[in-house]
Amino acid sequence: MLGRFRHIVVEGPIGVGKTSLARKLAQLTHAELVLENADENPFLSRFYEDHRRYALPTQLFFLVSRVDQARRHAQGELFSSASVADFMLEKDMLFARMTLDEAEFNLYRQLYDGLNPRANAPDLVIYLQADANTLSERVSKRGRMAERHMSESYLKDLSRAYADFFYHYDAAPLLTVNSERLNFVDKPDDFNLLVQRIQGMRGMREFFNVGA
Repeated sequence: MLGRFRHIVVEGPIGVGKTSLARKLAQLTHAELVLENADENPFLSRFYEDHRRYALPTQLFFLVSRVDQARRHAQGELFSSASVADFMLEKDMLFARMTLDEAEFNLYRQLYDGLNPRANAPDLVIYLQADANTLSERVSKRGRMAERHMSESYLKDLSRAYADFFYHYDAAPLLTVNSERLNFVDKPDDFNLLVQRIQGMRGMREFFNVGA
């Protein structure tokens, strides 16, 4: 259905709709759905209340979880067939740089390098974008308890970090999607337009923006 793209990652800041889109793509292609399951992190809700105090344990929990997933991947338990994931391993370092102070980041980096988590590059990365106001509205609308203390300033910082990360990203074909006016869950036409755009990809870096 999506040609050569058997292993797809959907990424972007919190609230942008990556999990919903990943579910739709996995259903369309009969692929394995691989989810981040951030709600399993017991430190996450406390992190949104007090970034400084809980940034390090939050990141370490995610790191251990990613290492476990990467090991299962290497053993052939994940991604053995077509797959769609709502996260990529590299995002951990993005969040660590943004949330940890210098000493914490140095410790985190030492642990990261020692654990050496690795994953094969996906066939396609779909990077969803939206401005901080839109992200804040979407986060509020979904009403997750862990996110009730998340600030718009944090979402702005996160959006900038993602934009910088993907500006330099070259490990896989990248489709950047402006999702401001798109609703892939409730509007089938929006989803079908995206699928057509994916099928038509030929370059390493392309863009999808309704009205552009």
